[in-house]
Amino acid sequence: MNSRNPHPSHCSCCGISRRCFLASSAVAGLTVSLLSSAQMEFPTESELKQPINLSDFRPKPPVRIVGVVIREKPPYWLGWPGTSYDVEGMRKKFEQDFIQSARKVGVNFEMLPDPIEDDTALEKFINQMAAEKPDAILVHVQHLYEWVRVDKMRSAKVPMIVWAPLGTVFTTQVHEFARREGVCLLSTLDTSSLEQAMRMVRAKKQFENTRILVVHGNERKDEEIERYGTKIRHVPREMMEKMFERVPVTEEVKEVAHNMKKKAEKVVEPTNEDMINAARSYVAAKHLLRMEDANAITTDCLGMVTMKTVPTPPCLGACIFQDEGVTYGCEADIYGAMSLMFTSYLFDKPGFMNDPVPETIKNELITAHCVCGTKLNGFDKPSEPFILRSHSESALGVSLQVLWKIGQPATLVRLQSPHELIVDTGTVTANIDTPPAGGCRTHLSLKMDNIEEAKDTLGFHQVVFYGNHRRDVKNFCQMYGIKVIHSPSQAQPMIPMET
Repeated sequence: MNSRNPHPSHCSCCGISRRCFLASSAVAGLTVSLLSSAQMEFPTESELKQPINLSDFRPKPPVRIVGVVIREKPPYWLGWPGTSYDVEGMRKKFEQDFIQSARKVGVNFEMLPDPIEDDTALEKFINQMAAEKPDAILVHVQHLYEWVRVDKMRSAKVPMIVWAPLGTVFTTQVHEFARREGVCLLSTLDTSSLEQAMRMVRAKKQFENTRILVVHGNERKDEEIERYGTKIRHVPREMMEKMFERVPVTEEVKEVAHNMKKKAEKVVEPTNEDMINAARSYVAAKHLLRMEDANAITTDCLGMVTMKTVPTPPCLGACIFQDEGVTYGCEADIYGAMSLMFTSYLFDKPGFMNDPVPETIKNELITAHCVCGTKLNGFDKPSEPFILRSHSESALGVSLQVLWKIGQPATLVRLQSPHELIVDTGTVTANIDTPPAGGCRTHLSLKMDNIEEAKDTLGFHQVVFYGNHRRDVKNFCQMYGIKVIHSPSQAQPMIPMET
């Protein structure tokens, strides 16, 4: 969270001009009459001493997926999956897999008892889904000749996960269907892919049930991000400053400071006072979220540090937020926060919003920032090792140098607008210390895939996270009509000298 904007024509807080944000990003303005900060009722001292469960801010909306089998009327004679295939046995097996996947992801799944075996049943199903509008339908294909009917299901205008176990579809049958908006085709025997497909539906619902608190400037107003349905609430920066001033050194504050020191590999710059102030900032953020009825936050952290309105950047607290699945973004960058939510909601992992730096000798991409979650393998997995450092630009407060696993595949995403997303992949090659390097505390190097020159990698404030999820990201984007962009695979042409 310590980057300077490289584009002087843009605002310093988020790397995109206000005019461009409202116009090109298609954010629908919903300006409302909101109370000024002077009119807001802050928590009392007694209320500030009551701990808030951070994970409660993560949206947990109900998600409904309806399943159905489509097939020829048994018994089959010729045609894949074949007459030796136990149609009813496999139907029951896969239904249990669907149920298990739904349980793991936390969505409601209901399987319709009667398979679709003729056009009358198909029409009835389409009308039912068009009327009920579940969050998605899961279509289990049990015969090779059903793809015309499967395609007709799109008329219900409900997102479709199509489970076609191997032996029920040819490539020639789905050249167009598999690329249609609103469709996710799974032609595989790998039932774990069902979890990710259901997580995709859940993530969309979580976006719709999220309000991001943007703490910057002097304005209060509400907006909504088109396509995702995510609400944005702008509040003046002084709200965070005033909340921080009010937070006393509670038992919770002491415990947070103690636990983070205990978990760290070592402590380099931060003092005990730094740890206490960083923990107070964490507690202040939780109370501000509750006060504003929000689920995620991004703050003008650099502005507060530059103006010395608070004694600590919020880096430590932001890292703790990320590990609990609650987004805390840097520099009031709304689409940076949305990109962090993308990895959190879609993959149940924290992401690392970063500033991209080219390493031209090794031809690698350096990603650096002072906020990074530690549970990079997943919220329910152990933390990666980390070192407690200061915020590098100001030498204030506490930030984390998280040590990423060498050889770990990673994915980079960046929402450019509600309609466009960058995705690339690479492999972690090194963790870099500051100094000798300048820049942020978590500082890692990536060997990029499919990009001839690392310096051509697109985007700023991209979010990096564990795993090669290129295909999963593309599936989500196809399901919900988002254009996918990749960095150029070939080196960009030389710019001739001016004559």
